[in-house]
Amino acid sequence: MTTSSKKGIVTLIIATFFLSLMDGMSRYMAELYDVLNINMFRFWIIGSFVILISLRGRGVLRSILKTKQPIVQISRGLLFISSLLMAIYSYTQVGLIVTHALMAVFPLLTVLLSGVFLKEEITQIKLIAVGVGFIGVIIIINPVNLQFSLVSFLPLISAVTFAIYAVLTRKVALTDNTETSFFWVSVVSAIAITIPSPLFYNPIQFSDIYFLILLCMFSLLGHFLLTNAYRYTEASVLQPFSYFHLFFASLVGIIFFKDPLTISTVAGGLLIVFGGILISRKS
Repeated sequence: MTTSSKKGIVTLIIATFFLSLMDGMSRYMAELYDVLNINMFRFWIIGSFVILISLRGRGVLRSILKTKQPIVQISRGLLFISSLLMAIYSYTQVGLIVTHALMAVFPLLTVLLSGVFLKEEITQIKLIAVGVGFIGVIIIINPVNLQFSLVSFLPLISAVTFAIYAVLTRKVALTDNTETSFFWVSVVSAIAITIPSPLFYNPIQFSDIYFLILLCMFSLLGHFLLTNAYRYTEASVLQPFSYFHLFFASLVGIIFFKDPLTISTVAGGLLIVFGGILISRKS
């Protein structure tokens, strides 16, 4: 393994740690305030940061704004914020562990959707991996358990939404650079969440502003490290290590929120992770 690959792996693992702290902070705030309000402030800060970076030189903002697929870029922003809101609401309903275990299926869904819409090759190994992953989903959801309500499917819907977002991201990558795509998804998400938020506005207490700032810091730091990890090495090398997010998020859920760790969640989660690793190894 090259030094660059090792650096990328370590950077990714650290990124998943901060993103897990972000998820825990999101859940804490979402239990106190409306999910829309919390993320409105979050994306205002992220959007402002992105715009400031884009103003670093003459003509930079205009260059970043240029896209050959504006409709697709707008769709990406709407899908991203929708997936995020569903995931955070799921944290408060079914916990961090179950939510992340189910959302770990999104790479498998991305493979299927990429084959349908981007005409990427779907090999027999990939189909087997997807099948294994979906068995894991069924084990976690456990349809025979009558205590599992319809809201338990929300993380899965979030995963489907994020998979569509990932496919569209691959599509725009053919014509637009990374900065352009990041700018559009950040700004569109900020605008989209601002529109309905005033209807559910709940003033944030001064004592909780500290936690909101921490949430934004964890988010920016996590995504910054995540972006840098993919600069060091290939996605296929990093994909297996991205499941550290599930591990760290589970620890946060157990330690801070007393989330139960059931046998079905562990077994199903391991199958989903195995399916994801199988795909990344055969890509």
